[in-house]
Amino acid sequence: MSGNLFDALPAGPPGEEILPLAEGAGARVERIVSRGHADPPGFWYDQDRPEWVALLQGEAALEFSDGGTVRLRPGDHLTIAAHARHRVAWTSTEPPAVWLAVHYRG
Repeated sequence: MSGNLFDALPAGPPGEEILPLAEGAGARVERIVSRGHADPPGFWYDQDRPEWVALLQGEAALEFSDGGTVRLRPGDHLTIAAHARHRVAWTSTEPPAVWLAVHYRG
């Protein structure tokens, strides 16, 4: 499979699109496009696996249930430990936030 991470970015109202890029041997790679997206108040991801994310375009902020917030700009990346409760606090609209996410066995 080949392509460009910036091809066919979704347009339109705020939201989020997840495009699987590769999966196997205990790992999954996704392109996520977030246009003005924020998770609902009180919603928390609680994932069984660690996740490494890199922000390629736009801006975003992640909130963690321990009270921490991480603001991301293009080129920033972080690892989210398994069961680290987190949520998307906000993402830019123009340009949309384009993420590369890798879920893997820890």
